Amino acid sequence: MTSMRISQLAERSGVPATTLRFYESAGLLSADRTPAGYRMYGEDAVDRLAFIGAAKHLGLALEEIGELVGVWEAGACRDVKADLRPRISARLAEAEVRAAELAAFTGSLRGALAHLDALPDRAGRCDPECGFLAPEVGADSVSARAAVSGPGPGPGPGSSTPGSGAVSGGRRAQPVDVVLSPGRRAAREEAERWRTAPVACSLSGDGLRERTARWREAVAGATRAAVPGGLRLTLPVDRVARIAELAAAEQECCPFFDFRLHLDGPHLHLEVRAPADGGALLTGLFGFTD
Repeated sequence: MTSMRISQLAERSGVPATTLRFYESAGLLSADRTPAGYRMYGEDAVDRLAFIGAAKHLGLALEEIGELVGVWEAGACRDVKADLRPRISARLAEAEVRAAELAAFTGSLRGALAHLDALPDRAGRCDPECGFLAPEVGADSVSARAAVSGPGPGPGPGSSTPGSGAVSGGRRAQPVDVVLSPGRRAAREEAERWRTAPVACSLSGDGLRERTARWREAVAGATRAAVPGGLRLTLPVDRVARIAELAAAEQECCPFFDFRLHLDGPHLHLEVRAPADGGALLTGLFGFTD
């Protein structure tokens, strides 16, 4: 069997070495060790990584991917198909809900814009009679909610909920919130789970150092500000996919962290909270406020 070092496997598979180490810590990938301590991988690791990558593109959580890899290793394609189908169906149902919410939000914005364009231009100061702040656009709009695979916190202080939309109750249009949540029903069941979760991390050694390095790279250059129970980091919006993936992975090992993503034009606002006992860990991972 061909043996590859981690750099060779990274080149063959297109998966960064940092991610390979993370997969090993998560139990998705195994490696032998040379007497000198170098990781060595067999040819089958390339196929395994291709399978993991395909599962990630379907939005499956790492825990689910681990279960699916176990079925895949057994070698029966029909078993993989049977295991995968309900998982995809569940993701599809969640995506359809989010699509409906986004469609409602888009409709509300269009209605607000049409209402605004129909109002006469006035030379005087704006007041409640203008109607700018209370357009009649029908039902309250719905803020967009994205369910990211993996356990996550439910609605809490600072998060938006369906029905609290962009033009509602005399408030101005709001940017879109992305709440890391496995779904609305699960979110209700696990609301504020992070507040009571034990302050402990299942990662250690290389896994912990690797995760810390990935976070520090992802939030490099962020502007930090204190929020109740944690801090808020402002980053370029193009980092949202990387941040969301890291946050989902983080809650696999450290469920006492609470993550909230807020998309605001060119900016991504990441709020991270932890119980009082986890304050030192939060600061160690995300830094001090500016």
